[in-house]
Amino acid sequence: MKKNLLFGFVVLLTSFQYTLAQDRKAPSYPLITHNTYFSVWSNSDKLAESTTTHWTGAEQSLIGIINVDGTDYRFLGKEPEQYKTILAASDEKPYAVKYTETKPDGDWTSAQYADAEWKEGMSPIGDAHGDKLKWRSRDIWIRRVFNITQTDDINKLLLKTSWDDDIEVYLNGEKVFTRVGVSKGYEMIPIDKSKLKIGENIIAMHVVNTGGGSRADVGLVDKEKPTITKELEVADQKNVTINATQTIYSFKVGKIDLDVTFTSPLILSDLNLLSRPVSYITYKVKANDKKTHAVKVFFSASTDLAVNQPKQAVTASKYSTAGLSILKAGTDEQPILQKNGDDVRIDWGYVYVAAPKATAVSQFITGAKEAVLAFRKGASTTTVTKGNSLALNTVIPFGKVGAVAVSKFIEIGYDDIYSMQYFKTNLRPWWNNSGKETIEGQLAKAATEYGSVLQKCAALNQSLYADALKSGGKAYADLCVLAYRQSIAAHILVKSPQGEILWFSKENFSGGFVNTVDVTYPSAPLYLIYNPKLMQGMLNGIFYFSESGKFVHNFAAHDLGSYPHANGQTYGEGMPVEESGNMTILTAAICRAQGSPAYAKLHWKTLTTWVDYLVKEGFDPANQLCTDDFAGHLARNANLSVKAIVGIGCYAQLADALGEKATAAKYRAIAKDMVGRWQKLAGDKDHYTLTFENPGTWSQKYNLVWDKVLDLNLFPQSVYDTETKYYLSKQNEYGLPLDSRKTYTKSDWILWTATFAPTRKEFDELVKPVYKFALETPSRVPLSDWHETTNGKQTGFQARSVVGGYYMKMLYDKLNPGK
Repeated sequence: MKKNLLFGFVVLLTSFQYTLAQDRKAPSYPLITHNTYFSVWSNSDKLAESTTTHWTGAEQSLIGIINVDGTDYRFLGKEPEQYKTILAASDEKPYAVKYTETKPDGDWTSAQYADAEWKEGMSPIGDAHGDKLKWRSRDIWIRRVFNITQTDDINKLLLKTSWDDDIEVYLNGEKVFTRVGVSKGYEMIPIDKSKLKIGENIIAMHVVNTGGGSRADVGLVDKEKPTITKELEVADQKNVTINATQTIYSFKVGKIDLDVTFTSPLILSDLNLLSRPVSYITYKVKANDKKTHAVKVFFSASTDLAVNQPKQAVTASKYSTAGLSILKAGTDEQPILQKNGDDVRIDWGYVYVAAPKATAVSQFITGAKEAVLAFRKGASTTTVTKGNSLALNTVIPFGKVGAVAVSKFIEIGYDDIYSMQYFKTNLRPWWNNSGKETIEGQLAKAATEYGSVLQKCAALNQSLYADALKSGGKAYADLCVLAYRQSIAAHILVKSPQGEILWFSKENFSGGFVNTVDVTYPSAPLYLIYNPKLMQGMLNGIFYFSESGKFVHNFAAHDLGSYPHANGQTYGEGMPVEESGNMTILTAAICRAQGSPAYAKLHWKTLTTWVDYLVKEGFDPANQLCTDDFAGHLARNANLSVKAIVGIGCYAQLADALGEKATAAKYRAIAKDMVGRWQKLAGDKDHYTLTFENPGTWSQKYNLVWDKVLDLNLFPQSVYDTETKYYLSKQNEYGLPLDSRKTYTKSDWILWTATFAPTRKEFDELVKPVYKFALETPSRVPLSDWHETTNGKQTGFQARSVVGGYYMKMLYDKLNPGK
């Protein structure tokens, strides 16, 4: 990116670019990233190769076309596929099914099967709010009978299905689809239309819920033929660059060079800017042949950004303020804070597309199918304002463009009205906590501050990358860049009725829980570095839950509910050692980062209760879950024991900082005694075991890292030396497995494990396979933190906040300068 007056502060790209223009930079590219609801991504290396999506995989289409001297070139997105319903799924209307939660005998998939003993129910099917058929068991078998009158007019038959977690589907007794792992929204699976019969047909499916939320839905659609006969030219993408706050694309479009920059100004040190739900899209054009050319740019945003399902009715409007031209859209229903769960998108509030009047844009609203064709025909008249899947269209004129670059920007924003429910109180977003602000005011402020905001972004981009490069080298720095917006955009910032900051995470793609403590724990390093107040905001709600008497146990809660309802724990069981250890360690980390024990003092009674629980139950843990709950229950977990020991050591450190010397000495002695016993029970010649007294097993002891980061000096250096050497003998192509049970891994934990490696060489050897995974994984989704080390495929999880844990080495260096 070259410098110009409007964009002169964008960080130089030479430090970030690879040698080849089309190398992959990410499994998925962040475009608009503010919170778990306002989050749009491109899942292809070239911006024009795929339809943009929400992080869940649901289509949220953004389209960009540039017209140069009368020729149109598409550079952003693809028009979403259009489907005609053959058999409606639940997003359109409920349907009747027969079902059982007991494994059936015989050929339960055939039309002749006697299902009289099966139960009857109506979709939607699952455990979410609004589901009519509540399914909370492990397995469900479903039969759906329907009639077909003709098949000749079907262009391409697709199975439309959504499920959580595993599925097998049969059409008229023949298996047509099976998949292990949760769906990404509705997935469209091609089926041979000859498998349909004129008359009665039956779809049968078996869905398995292995944990977390559940859902089962199925329908049939016909993929319609494209409506545009003349194919659009596609701009020649030359490069894509990702930095902390921006994704920048460069194109050659005939005689014009085009740069498109998506900026989400997530500056963690500036809470007002962080919470402002407005992103910029900047277009910079210049001639590449020393001549002048007529240029205009078309941008179209689908109203699907404001719905949970595309079939929901919306209303769109066009209006203006003193300085802005604005398009607005939202659902007719406006069910504020009604839906909760994981694979859920916002369907309340309003999406906005705004542009400074000074840029002389024209804006209009059409149906999704008509948007591109309208622009290509030169139309700019609103043709519809009600319906579903409408298009908010903006044309940005550049006039005659020569060798001097010209930049213009538009804004895309979202007003969610209320962001969270906190113990039955609806909370407004941070930027409008008073209820007196307006989204128009935020859009206007964003436009006025455009230049200064970009300067802040450029400064952060540069300093963050430089610090990461110094801490861990290029591969590490690039991973940190990929993690930055993803982690932040899995949160929402609000203020509690008690006036406390609340920085709520959503456990994306793994249950949809609010403020899960063992998701906060791995994400912590990013926030401890850039704003420990946000780290407090992740703990405040959990402390309140216990201290208010709402959570009556002598250990810490797992979560605060199902997003966006933070009304109390909804996870099925506790993780008492896990969460009590996490809360104690993170409190100590906050105090270390802030240079004061004040935060611990506020919650000392609660911390004491939790630490006494760790002293009693933490050293040799009973059969229970830990943060890696997908791996199942585990007794005598050596890594969980480390967490308890480190938590007790953290409490001792805090007691010392508070002047309670006797208490500090007592608990430090307890922790040190546990370390000696731990070494004996977990020792296995050249490594330490997965569980106590279980030779031949092993695991990553990533919880050890806090002993180093917080300078506790509990475990001897020989433990780190021994474990690191052993880990390096167990690596696969795409990383170090989590433990000896499986070959999958968690990349956040690898980065923690690498941080306590004795040498930089060993650190690099552990990090580089994770970097290789990020660049080579076939799973084109926002960065997964749970992947297979043998082939780089996503095992589960995506778009989660835990990748903030990649910043652990930077945190170590910040808290321990010179070591």
